[in-house]
Amino acid sequence: MILFKNVSKVYKNGTKALENINIKIEDGEFVFITGRSGAGKSTMMHLLTCEDTPTEGRLEVNGVEPKKLSRRQIPKYRRGIGVVFQDFRLIPTMTVYDNVAFAMRVVGRGGRIIRERVTSALELVGLSHKARAYPEHLSGGEQQRVALARAIINSPKLIIADEPTGNVDPQMSIDIMKLLNTINKEGISVVVVTHEQALVDAFRKREIRIENGKILYDTGRPAKPAAKIAKEESVSND
Repeated sequence: MILFKNVSKVYKNGTKALENINIKIEDGEFVFITGRSGAGKSTMMHLLTCEDTPTEGRLEVNGVEPKKLSRRQIPKYRRGIGVVFQDFRLIPTMTVYDNVAFAMRVVGRGGRIIRERVTSALELVGLSHKARAYPEHLSGGEQQRVALARAIINSPKLIIADEPTGNVDPQMSIDIMKLLNTINKEGISVVVVTHEQALVDAFRKREIRIENGKILYDTGRPAKPAAKIAKEESVSND
């Protein structure tokens, strides 16, 4: 669960990035955070990933208040969050396989479990055949799918995607969103930060619109998270 309670963020230069934000996102939800450039979307992401802390109010993510974490505790906290960036942030000297495996190696996972999970993640994003390729030989859409595989490799409870379709063509944008939707159906919460209103309208998920650091509107969370709906449909089809 994500909880923003009366959260404000004011930078040292006096810029008020967020003002009195109140949001509750339940486990398993898929939420779009939208708004124009400078609206406060990036600040919200930085708070969630513990790159910054609120000036006022309380933020809670998966039962943890990031503001209370020590420096040593932050890496463990971040392992519970998968982040997908607009610019992919792949390591150019590593293959697709190693880029995805890297996130597990840094936390000391064993070779067998790494092979199993990387294989599974690449199958999910449709890139098993590109495992030995290097990022420079991939299209923008393929690089973003590698980034998605890397984001889910440590079984996070939450995926945050920051403008994940910003550097891909319109058709690939749809494919990326479909992959995020598939990931959401596995019970992982998904928060997509975007300015592409057409995608938001096409996928009909909860939308939280930010303007000048304030919530302009919140369409409200769905009655049931996607994972619960999928489970109920499976039971009804048996």
